[in-house]
Amino acid sequence: MNRCAIDDLRDVAQLRRRVAAAAASLRAGGLVAFPTETVYGLGANAFDDTAVRRIFAAKQRPVDNPLIVHIANRDQLEACLPVGYHLSPDERKLMQTFWPGPLTLLLPAGPQIAPAVRPGQELVGVRMPNHPVARALIAEAGVPVAAPSANISGRPSPTVADAVAADLEDAIDWLIDAGPSAIGVESTVLLLEPDCARILRPGGITQEMIAKTIQRPVLFAADVFDLDAAPLSPGMKYRHYAPNARVHVWWGEEAAIASAMRAFLEGEGDGADAATTIPALIAPQDFVSRFEWHLPPVRMAALPADDYATNLAHALYDLLRRFDQVGATDILVYGVDPAHGISTAVMNRLQKAASGRVRRVE
Repeated sequence: MNRCAIDDLRDVAQLRRRVAAAAASLRAGGLVAFPTETVYGLGANAFDDTAVRRIFAAKQRPVDNPLIVHIANRDQLEACLPVGYHLSPDERKLMQTFWPGPLTLLLPAGPQIAPAVRPGQELVGVRMPNHPVARALIAEAGVPVAAPSANISGRPSPTVADAVAADLEDAIDWLIDAGPSAIGVESTVLLLEPDCARILRPGGITQEMIAKTIQRPVLFAADVFDLDAAPLSPGMKYRHYAPNARVHVWWGEEAAIASAMRAFLEGEGDGADAATTIPALIAPQDFVSRFEWHLPPVRMAALPADDYATNLAHALYDLLRRFDQVGATDILVYGVDPAHGISTAVMNRLQKAASGRVRRVE
């Protein structure tokens, strides 16, 4: 695996020179891991079916789980669509408002899109990432890039380059390291239907933000899914985002969360055994300071309480991986109300990482 570290993100021309070798590898069928504002992605030429299938093999990803196509400009968007396709007014509004950014739109797939990108589907997810390295790489490659998260399927997504290397070092051709991802959870995936917009995966662009942009109802549909059907979007069908440790999430009244966590640590519920459990904790800093946990500091993550949901989104995947590394058996998470903003995306990821061990307490 070739590795390229980039510190200066300001000079676009310089960025394109720095990523030129990786871009050439992409054009030739190689696999390139690269940073985006959400998480690190594992990219292949979206027009090359053989290259795209290498993604599935590297990630050990189920072949019916579709990929998102990343573009650098509007010319590449047209190359992803059927000839003569006219964007609807709402599609144009969403692109004008949120591109570049963490919004994926499901659109009709053009004939150049490799079949493996959209297994059995007529639609393909497309987004324009808001990261200078990602856009420089895709522009220099000259082709749209199909890219899921750059990790072994089912594991927490990588938000730093070292996490990519830990999972995929022997399976990829290039890794571009540009530091930590800014947002920390994957893009919002949106399907425009005749009478509504349906969020198939919540992310950095929230339900409220979309509702302010288009004049139709915006519904959250990520948990209303037929498991026997082929998924329209990544993140819908399979176990995702999970560390080796068991994840437990409580949200609601602070005192009730503390009581539930203490009960677990004392060996009550969920098969807990106080004698063998090696616990870790993720919670707001003020919550941690007010309660006596008797946990070694190496297994505790106290996040800033101001805008805790955003801080949790940014840190979550990295913390899940770090707690695996120190041998935690159980990770206790102070959750957030999933009804609003980025909290919806955070709790969606935690629901999957915890295999349903998410509880509201009062």
